[in-house]
Order: sequence, then structure tokens, then C-alpha cells
Amino acid sequence: MDGIVAISQRMAAIQATMSSFAPASQPATGTMGTGTFGDVLAQAVDETTATEAATTGTPAASTGSWTSGVPSDLLPYGNGNVPREALASVGQTGHRLWAPAATALEQVIADAAKDGVTIGVTDSYRSYDAQVDVAERKGLYSQGGLAAEPGTSPHGWGIAADLDLDAAGQAWMRANGGRYGFVEDTPREPWHWVFRK
Repeated sequence: MDGIVAISQRMAAIQATMSSFAPASQPATGTMGTGTFGDVLAQAVDETTATEAATTGTPAASTGSWTSGVPSDLLPYGNGNVPREALASVGQTGHRLWAPAATALEQVIADAAKDGVTIGVTDSYRSYDAQVDVAERKGLYSQGGLAAEPGTSPHGWGIAADLDLDAAGQAWMRANGGRYGFVEDTPREPWHWVFRK
């Protein structure tokens, strides 16, 4: 609840500041997600989340704005077409994800290790061609297989990771993954974790 109050206070301060920048004929509040106010508001929410995370010891779940469950800065590329330079390494694993997801997963791995739990990464970002290959080899999820329709997988946005989890790792992720922004969203794939802001 403190986070909501802090966000509301920050929004009020931003609105007051933005009104001094807005032309007299245009209200400062604008439409959420468009124009300067939406960008500033998204930044304020991120700053408040980061501040709360620093004071509570819980990692910030994400940064940036999202559109339909996809980081807005990746939308121009398209699913499975995100260039290597738009992704970040997940520590020394050899895997790449959208930078906030990579950072969060690195923290997951480190914090689990502190608890004596080993979490590995077996898959991360998938190009469109790699999604086609997985669908051909494992079948489509909608038809009883283990692959999303190519071009729809969260792997194609760099926000999903398949984790190498033993029973202790699975239990640790189920108990703690959400604190880092990771959710288990595919019932038949307990290794598949998606970063959701």
C-alpha cells in the first residue's frame, strides 16, 4: 500500500511540473502512454518501484513501459527478430534476454545460490527461425506439444527462460520467482518462466 501512496504522490508532483511545460491550449495530463506525460509517469513509477525495492530488499520487478505484455522498446523489432544488441547477457550462462529480465534472472540465480539452491538456464531468447525449429521438433502446445505458435512465444521477446531446476530449484522458484518478476505460465512446462513487469 505504501508503494501505491508513493506512486500517487509522485504522479501529483509530476502533473504539477508538467503543467508548467504544457502550452496553454493543451492540458498537461494528456493521454496515458503517449506524449511526454506518459513517459515521465512511467519513469516515476519505475523510480518509485526501485526506491521501494531498495528499502524493502525486494528486487524491482521491471523497468520501462509495456504494451500487451511486451516491453514497448522491443515492439518495433517484432517477436523473434530482436537484434542481439537489444538483449543482455545473463551472467556467464551464454544466454541473452531483454536487459531487465537478464538482470532479474542473474539476481535469481545468485540469491538461490545463497540459499544452497542451483538454478541453471537451458534456453532464453529464441529467434523466429528457432521458434519454427522447436515447433517442428516438439509440436505446438495447442496440439499437445511443447511449443508456442512461432512468432507468439515470450522467448521471441527475450522475456522467457527455460530453467534447469531440480525439485529444490522448482520449489525455490515457486516460492520466490514472483519477487523478481518471474511467473510460471505454462502448466505443462514447469521449467518455463516468463518475466512480467
